[in-house]
Amino acid sequence: MKFRPLHDRVLVRRIDAEEKTKGGIIIPDTAKEKPQEGEIIAAGSGSRDESGKLTPLDVRPGDRILFGKWSGAEVKIDGEDLLIMKESDIMGVIEHVEARRKAA
Repeated sequence: MKFRPLHDRVLVRRIDAEEKTKGGIIIPDTAKEKPQEGEIIAAGSGSRDESGKLTPLDVRPGDRILFGKWSGAEVKIDGEDLLIMKESDIMGVIEHVEARRKAA
C-alpha cells in the first residue's frame, strides 16, 4: 500500500477486542463495540505553526494507540477498513511492559 497522510493526520488499523469475557462468555459480533485501540500504519510529516516551522508528530508507524469512540474517518484502502484521524484525536500511546522491564 502506498498512502501517506498529510500534515498532522495518521492512518490507523483497529485492533480487534477480545471475543470472550473473562468469565468465558462469547460476545456475538452484533453486541461488540468497535475497538478504541489501534496501530498506526502511516503518519504525516507534522503540522506547521504560524511562522511556518514544522512541528513533527509525537507518534510513528507501529505505535499502539487509544483513541476516542467517534474519532477519525473510516476509509477502505486495498480492501482493508482503516481510520484516518488527526493526532489530536489520539488519547495516548500504549507502551509495551516487556520493553520497559528490559530498559530498567
